[in-house]
Amino acid sequence: MNDEGSARVSEERDSVLLSGAEQLSLATRLTLSLVAGGCLLIAGAIQLFNPAQHDVAELVAGLAAALVAVPALRAAWASVRQPDLHGIMDQLIALALLAAWASGALVTAALLPLVMTVGHILEERSLLGSQEAIRALSRLTQSKARRIGDKGIEEISARALRIGDLIEVRAGDLIPADGLVESGASSIDTASISGESVPVEVQTGSEVLNGTINLDGRLAVRITRVGEQTTLGRVVALLREAERSKPPITRLLERYANRYLILVLLLAAGTWFVTGNTSVMLAVLVASCPAALVLAVPATSIAGISVASRHGILVKGAAFLESLATVDSVAFDKTGTVTIGQLRLIETRTEAGVALDELLEVAGNLGAVSSHPVSRALAPQLQGKRHLALEDIQETRGLGVVARSGQEILVLGRAALFAQRGISISDPPTHDGPIAGVARGSKFLGWLLLADELRPEAREAVADLAQLGLRRQILITGDRAAAAQRVADALPIRVVYSELLPEQKMQIILNEVAAGHRPLVVGDGINDALALKAGAVGIAMGGQGTDVALASADLVLMANDLRRLGTCIRLSRRCRRTIYTNVAIGLIWTIAVIALAVKGALGANGALLAAILLNLSSLIVLFNAGRLLKFQEVLR
Repeated sequence: MNDEGSARVSEERDSVLLSGAEQLSLATRLTLSLVAGGCLLIAGAIQLFNPAQHDVAELVAGLAAALVAVPALRAAWASVRQPDLHGIMDQLIALALLAAWASGALVTAALLPLVMTVGHILEERSLLGSQEAIRALSRLTQSKARRIGDKGIEEISARALRIGDLIEVRAGDLIPADGLVESGASSIDTASISGESVPVEVQTGSEVLNGTINLDGRLAVRITRVGEQTTLGRVVALLREAERSKPPITRLLERYANRYLILVLLLAAGTWFVTGNTSVMLAVLVASCPAALVLAVPATSIAGISVASRHGILVKGAAFLESLATVDSVAFDKTGTVTIGQLRLIETRTEAGVALDELLEVAGNLGAVSSHPVSRALAPQLQGKRHLALEDIQETRGLGVVARSGQEILVLGRAALFAQRGISISDPPTHDGPIAGVARGSKFLGWLLLADELRPEAREAVADLAQLGLRRQILITGDRAAAAQRVADALPIRVVYSELLPEQKMQIILNEVAAGHRPLVVGDGINDALALKAGAVGIAMGGQGTDVALASADLVLMANDLRRLGTCIRLSRRCRRTIYTNVAIGLIWTIAVIALAVKGALGANGALLAAILLNLSSLIVLFNAGRLLKFQEVLR
């Protein structure tokens, strides 16, 4: 089978929401429930219109009870081998069903699983909603692509793309893989990745990401990452990882689940011993099913993760979302986190009688032919200026670049390079970043001062975190002390650690933890990976962060906007309040229904009424969790 055929099969497989086994199980349960419901209606009609045929009605009701008993008992048996909160509910329902069978209450034995199936559907619908959201995101990777080859343009599946392929992206097209623009200019809608509604302008050399949309213009894009290695592929993987995780409060509840089951069995046995009433005992068993507690945490977590994703925040697990609400300090990496991570020209010092345009023209032309970071930072200065024909280009590592334009020698580099060529220069200015001098022939033109520029939103983000209670803020960097202090003063951040190795960064975070703090660590590079793991919560800048940093972090900011840190904190605190509220609702409601059942206040059909009340509590919990979906913060 060729690449495209394999891709098509893979797409069809991934488009299925449930596996074959899950589809069969769901279809079986629904079919048995419908048949059992029909049998109960027939039994009721016989009782109503021909009371003399009571035995026949009981037989039909018994058939209904037998049909629904199969999936109920099967679920209970499975939960014994893999216990969790949901399993406790399955076991209690199975016990109530067997007790109803033993007491001859066949109608109750049939109705109990039917009524509780509603609760299962509510829970599964919330889980399937999350899975569908992930699959909808996955389907963005299953688009078509126009590959440019020797025979012209051919349309293929995005899954058939390979690294190095050249593709055409027209206006309105979904970009099928990560790549670099080789030609063309356009506006890109990045909302699916970053959560931001403002289009991003791209041109030759710009990076474009899978899942974003080309709004106008034609682009030729060289593929750099495909499939699961793309930014969107990593987003989907992180969302799946988050869905499988369990927050701390869920693990706490499950730790006492078996003890709770024993307590319920003792309470039901004691109730039957005191009252001698089987209906009351059944009501106690059903009332003890923790339906609302089963939904309390996952429903809230799923809503919180969905809202975070909508804001361009990827959460690897609900546990991290809850932990984020408790952080009380923040540690920032410098380069690429609070700064842009790229050198920019911030100041020029021209010599007497030299025009600024002449200085920038020579610097821009030489910068465009060099691969050094300082040279690349100067290359944009060539825009709008004369392009010189350069020959005999020589680049000396650590010194600079020299080229000939006509009869003139052009020089860009450090003071030592000018000394080698016998060119007189003025004293280099004092600066904590890179400095480059420029000369034309024997004439020195001036100095260029460069620095890693502060992110425009950094000050606002730091102030926002301080207002949220994270007043202890530190800067940790491997950069020089002077450069680190300049950035810290601009933010402002009082505590600065500079010239650090990755292990030293981690040790500083561990010292923070030992001092009683719960630090939030924000970084983007390989050298931040250890610190990200050591903090209470680690957040990586996802748009340009390294794979190692993304793997080490607990959350990822896809938009590279530090203001989203405040969004993370506010959302996490809202999630924690909602989780605690839902758990309280579940506990109080369950205890109240158990109390009513023990007193016999639920009447002769107490088990059925208890099941209905528990489903009502599940609806309340789902509604409260759903309120999280209204959370929205728009950055301006």
